[in-house]
Amino acid sequence: MANFSPLVDVMMTAARKGARSLARDFGEVENLQVSRKGPADFVTAADKMSEEKIFESLRHDRPGYGYLLEERGAVGGSDKTHRFIIDPLDGTTNFMRGNPHFAISIGVERDGELHAGVIYDVIRDEMFFAEVGKGAFLVDGRGVEKRLRIPPRDDLSICTIATGSPFRGKPGHAKFLTELHKVMAQTAGIRRNGSAALDLAWLAAGRYDGFWERRLSAWDIAAGVVIVREAGGIVQDLDTGEADVLTSGNLLCSSEKLLPRLEKLLG
Repeated sequence: MANFSPLVDVMMTAARKGARSLARDFGEVENLQVSRKGPADFVTAADKMSEEKIFESLRHDRPGYGYLLEERGAVGGSDKTHRFIIDPLDGTTNFMRGNPHFAISIGVERDGELHAGVIYDVIRDEMFFAEVGKGAFLVDGRGVEKRLRIPPRDDLSICTIATGSPFRGKPGHAKFLTELHKVMAQTAGIRRNGSAALDLAWLAAGRYDGFWERRLSAWDIAAGVVIVREAGGIVQDLDTGEADVLTSGNLLCSSEKLLPRLEKLLG
């Protein structure tokens, strides 16, 4: 495997442990225990079990680190320089309906800056990972490792762009439809698959050429931001152009060549 720190191995181990319960429960739609956090915003017992397994694994291997978890919230630690940011099941709505497009996302901050990320596609057994200064990689279910680099395409007419639409109860529907119309008119296609973490991982892998979405949570994007940047992509705030995206959750991501064209379209 690429020359990564033991920290990345710890994160991948935790992701695989969290994945076991998801793989076991996937497809058991009629037996899922589901509660609602908000309009069209669901949490399953599988989310909670996955998060608990990930938390236990990371706490064992890095006992002093802090945490920001989707279900549990913020958990402090004695090590004030490191914090894990975890989504135990990104794509819950897909998971609930037997749609195999969902993932586990684990990012880590060091001294307040994103340092490493792991995104694990449970059903396809694809592990995306990156660490600052060391590149981005994918290990597939056969153990084959591939370095990730975003293709330097600059012609929108041949590009496929991923996005996420605001669901029921979230603001911004009219604005999104305006943006969607603009991008649709200039590109080869739009994809809305329901997992921001996998959208970012797939962008890094060259399966998409760009991505935009508003009001994402830090746990949705922390790992993916590192992976995209280490694959040579640009990640910036969709509205301000700033590099800090965790606070606003408004993302625009693409290659260095393509991003100005998307920025102009969405501006």
